[in-house]
Amino acid sequence: MSSKVSVRLGPAIAVGLFAMFGSMAAAHAAAGDPPIGAKGVVVADPAVPRPPGTRCVVQLFNDDVFNDFSARPYDYAPPAGCAGKWSKVVLEADFSVTAGRQFDRTANLWLGGVNIYFGTTQEPSATVSPSWHVERDLTDYDALLRSPGKGQAVIGNVVNDTYTGVIHGSARLLFYPASLIAPAAPVPDAVYPLGADPIGNTTTLNTPTDKLAKTLTLPRNVVRAYLDVFAQSQSGDEFWYTCVPDQYAAQTQECGGGNFREAEISIDGQPAGVAPIYPWIYTGGIDPYMWRPTPGVQTLNFMPYRVDLTPFAGQLSDGTPHEVAVNVAGAHGYFSATAALLVYRDPHAKQVTGHVTRNTLVGQAPTPAIGDTLVTDASGNLTGDITTKLSRQFVIEGYTTTSSGRVVSTVAQTVGFDDTQSFVINASTFHQISAQVTSVDSVSRSRIGPLLTVESRQQASYPLRVDYNQVLATDGSLSAASTVHQGLTSHAERRWLGFPTYAADLSNTIDTGDTLNFDASGALTSHTGQHSTQGYSFRDSYGSCYRVDLATDTGALASYASGTGCPGGQNRVWWIAHPDGSPDSRNLQVLW
Repeated sequence: MSSKVSVRLGPAIAVGLFAMFGSMAAAHAAAGDPPIGAKGVVVADPAVPRPPGTRCVVQLFNDDVFNDFSARPYDYAPPAGCAGKWSKVVLEADFSVTAGRQFDRTANLWLGGVNIYFGTTQEPSATVSPSWHVERDLTDYDALLRSPGKGQAVIGNVVNDTYTGVIHGSARLLFYPASLIAPAAPVPDAVYPLGADPIGNTTTLNTPTDKLAKTLTLPRNVVRAYLDVFAQSQSGDEFWYTCVPDQYAAQTQECGGGNFREAEISIDGQPAGVAPIYPWIYTGGIDPYMWRPTPGVQTLNFMPYRVDLTPFAGQLSDGTPHEVAVNVAGAHGYFSATAALLVYRDPHAKQVTGHVTRNTLVGQAPTPAIGDTLVTDASGNLTGDITTKLSRQFVIEGYTTTSSGRVVSTVAQTVGFDDTQSFVINASTFHQISAQVTSVDSVSRSRIGPLLTVESRQQASYPLRVDYNQVLATDGSLSAASTVHQGLTSHAERRWLGFPTYAADLSNTIDTGDTLNFDASGALTSHTGQHSTQGYSFRDSYGSCYRVDLATDTGALASYASGTGCPGGQNRVWWIAHPDGSPDSRNLQVLW
């Protein structure tokens, strides 16, 4: 039977006056579409929509060099020139790595213990020094940015005679003052980081029982609460989506631990919500050539999953300490995690009271059903599938007695996971297809008496298909052909007093492939057939339309089309903010 080659060259959201922000092209294309033939980094992703007005800029760091594992500290002070309320705050960061050899590296930025950017880096080649630009809407982190603080950039990197790529980075915060046209965004009153590091760093979750946790004594007038969660797979868990349950690991020549992963949220040890894990693939993953010049979905710029904890607001307001925690079901060495708690307070009451009245998530352990059709013939050849499935429905409901009356908050969620691992393994072939879909359908409702005041729905799907086919030739050489389909689709709806106020749809998909060729000694000799496509689209009920489609061939941009299907062939995005202060759907990036 053949032995699988580990192909790895790297480790791995005042509806009133709207402000229309012209043509929204991807951030890297501010001066025009990227040139055909570009070999650096080219993505279809959009920039964060901006309101009009003169901005203030606070530089966090400029052209820092990352060539070791030491954090790069920086000091932050709010912009004196934009001291009033802000309509939007945006983080911009620019990175590059010198030509040569280098692993993909985890990159994160912190302020006062709160993560403000999380992603990975692009791998270079011997002749290409890639550079890339990332943005994140930090408007909801207003409370964090009102006071001076200390932060740090963490991009651990090894530079020596073998790994020669030196990473450079710069980052700044852009503040857009509130105005009549761009009113102040309704934002949380406080932001609390989970974790113990006062400046900021991730927590390692090696097993399902390991947890990222913080015990907090919150203000006594919390009316809404949300948790932004990041859970990044690392080390043995980097390729969790290809792993199989332990009992099949030996015969399929795959990693054990299964392939179901999910972040579990708890408050005082009681289940409080779930956050699906996105299968990010890093630029050294599976076959590094597939990701040049276009990396996978969100690879360079992760987005957090936001969990609605509002049913717990009354409990959290009782003046006693409460533990808020995150663990990863299925963690198998390991996940790198961080989270931030966003809290809204009652402006007209010093004390609110309330309790959780229903929680059907209690007692629903995240235990998937496992099945197989594996068959081994008399010659030892293996064929068949391994299936992993899980679907859970739960409702969490609680009330708070506020200055507006008794508010009942309900979160109803359906989460699903469906995975099939297909194998053909014989003397000359190792062929594995990993096909999975993670799905989530979440509805949050608020009522005052019989009146439904706010209803918000979020639906998301994360499809992934990895086809890996390794064939051994008679001379001992082998080829490893890989194709990947990776996607993220989401739909958001918003109602206020029963009337539709907003709806949006987002889709981001990538298809890519390449073949690696090795000689009989196992040395990589060539690669062939690199190609990829990415399509990013966004539409909303206010007439926003964004679409970019690109294609790459043999490591270079082959085509780039902007605004296809949008009115006039132009990308046009409206800058909006919800009148009730909802933190969801504020921009193109965070719809899931």
